[in-house]
Amino acid sequence: MQFITHGPDIPDALLEAHEDGRVVFFCGAGVSYPAGLPGFKGLVEQIYQLNGTALSDIEREAFNRGQFDTTLDLLERRLPGGRLAVRSALAKALKPTLRRKGATDTQVALLRLARDREGALRLVTTNFDRVFHAAAKRTGQEFQAYAAPMLPIPKNSRWNGLVYLHGLLPGKLEHTALNRLVVTSGDFGKAYLTERWAARFVSELFRNYVVCFVGYSINDPVFRYMMDALAADRMLGEATQLAWALGDCKPGQEHRKALEWGAKGVTPILYEVPAGSSDHSALHMTLHAWSDTYRDGVLGKERVVISHALARPSASSQQDDFIGRMLWALSDKSGLPAKRFADFNPAPSLDWLEAFSDERFQHSDLARFCVPPQEEPDAKLRFSLIRRPAPYDLAPPMLLASSGMAGSQWDDVLHHLARWLMRHLDDPRLVIWIAERGGQLHDRWRRLIEQELDRFALLERDGKTDELDEIRLQASNAIPGPLMRTV
Repeated sequence: MQFITHGPDIPDALLEAHEDGRVVFFCGAGVSYPAGLPGFKGLVEQIYQLNGTALSDIEREAFNRGQFDTTLDLLERRLPGGRLAVRSALAKALKPTLRRKGATDTQVALLRLARDREGALRLVTTNFDRVFHAAAKRTGQEFQAYAAPMLPIPKNSRWNGLVYLHGLLPGKLEHTALNRLVVTSGDFGKAYLTERWAARFVSELFRNYVVCFVGYSINDPVFRYMMDALAADRMLGEATQLAWALGDCKPGQEHRKALEWGAKGVTPILYEVPAGSSDHSALHMTLHAWSDTYRDGVLGKERVVISHALARPSASSQQDDFIGRMLWALSDKSGLPAKRFADFNPAPSLDWLEAFSDERFQHSDLARFCVPPQEEPDAKLRFSLIRRPAPYDLAPPMLLASSGMAGSQWDDVLHHLARWLMRHLDDPRLVIWIAERGGQLHDRWRRLIEQELDRFALLERDGKTDELDEIRLQASNAIPGPLMRTV
């Protein structure tokens, strides 16, 4: 679903895994752009400037090929006191501008998103900067930091904190900490090839969690090392979880970008960067909105319902898929967002029934409705919000109307959607919709309708016109006329 207009479409499978506490966000340099920090290329350029030197011919060749780690390795060998000179310059280049508007907003959002419902934090970054620390101080989100090479075992029982996979800049410049930073090709060789402590962490992480990369470009050399480690594991037959990446895309390049990410074994979630710009606001605003909704739990989903209940579903589009947002919110198993929808005043239009009847869900969506999916995907399976497979304790499938199937049970979601439909009893479209699905009401729904008709009859008999007028004011088709009552 899209959390913002023109934002990336976050797959339901990722949202479900995140709700279950199975997602780890893996953060690259892009998350720190709002704080004025550079990517790897810009960092290399600033290191050269701060050291008052220019690229040699061989360094320029590596730089032009995008091999920024190799470029710095060559520079360290060339400069007197090269290793310390390069890292001291790096520390100066990575001082964030925290006064900038929104400088730490994305880090705040990620610190929220990376916590499970019990409050345990599982977050990874390859950045060296301390913007996460600034964000935590600003919002009171304290965390345990693990800086390379002292890394935790990436399992729920052994990990609660933020992992700086390639090291963390010390609060006060200290040579030992600077020396541990994984910056050059030599450093990466140790971390991923000889000592392999980074490779082991990445391998174990992918075995235990669904990983979502944020703030990386497809050709990022840092990203390449991690993907090479993962590819080696897969070649050896190691089972890994699905990996996602929020990736930028220029207009018209969607297919090519999807192929490039797919070749690395990652499923892309693309967002558009306008041609001729470096505007990644769609990424940052999506993370902010997702974080706010997640922080508020069911209330966040109720807020989605409130925002769109009175909208006309026909206005939903690929750029602003608010139908997707509504379906995501209404499918919450607590039933509270569905209750909010059913009780909303004035009553949401019956136009929503078409969206709720759309069989847009498939095998990968079963888990969100508490139905354990089989390992072998069923490519033919399609279902809707109001006619879908049921958990074993509610089987057979739940439905509102049928041509004879009986005995099914409802969950709270379907119960409240049935209540919403009862606010449209005088609308012929509802009768047509029921007839198209066999014409036989579910026993539970029939009883609810009979109770509602009895309530209306009692109000009319007792002359309680004020109550009847209030009902009509909030739902003009709620009280059926004589003909519709007969039907």
